Amino acid sequence: MSPFFVITGIVTLLGAAFAMSLRNLVHCALAMAVAFSGIAALYLQLDAQFVGFAEILVYVGAIAILIVFAILLTRSGEAPEKSVLTSGWMAGIAVSAMVFTILGWAVLNSSAIPKETPPAPVATVKNVGDALMTKFVLPLEIIGLVLTAAMIGAVIIALKEETNNENPGRKS
Repeated sequence: MSPFFVITGIVTLLGAAFAMSLRNLVHCALAMAVAFSGIAALYLQLDAQFVGFAEILVYVGAIAILIVFAILLTRSGEAPEKSVLTSGWMAGIAVSAMVFTILGWAVLNSSAIPKETPPAPVATVKNVGDALMTKFVLPLEIIGLVLTAAMIGAVIIALKEETNNENPGRKS
């Protein structure tokens, strides 16, 4: 394993741990974005360019930002007064460590895992793009139309709710 892979893995795990343990919701969402970015970097290091870039576009670029906006628009973002470390944490950590150890042992000693390394994949972002623009162009266009229709429907529904909330005492 390369040192960059180990560092990226540690950053990803720390981001995920902070996303679970921080009390401020905005900080949790930002830590989750760091974890998503680390996963994308790990995919890119493993020569899975399409999955890595899709991770960046979908999870880091859309989901994490959507969560941050949802938190900022719906809540104050302040941490609750409750304590982070409770008595159930130690039991949860112990059970998690036992399950991780048992699953790790089972996977490493499994006969289903081939011992030789498989050849490197040949699917690159260019190959996926060529396939989408030649062989699968009709399904791609249909998906684009369906997503556009869904977005227009969501805007219409949001506008109807907004106009109904402006005149609550008035009956239409």
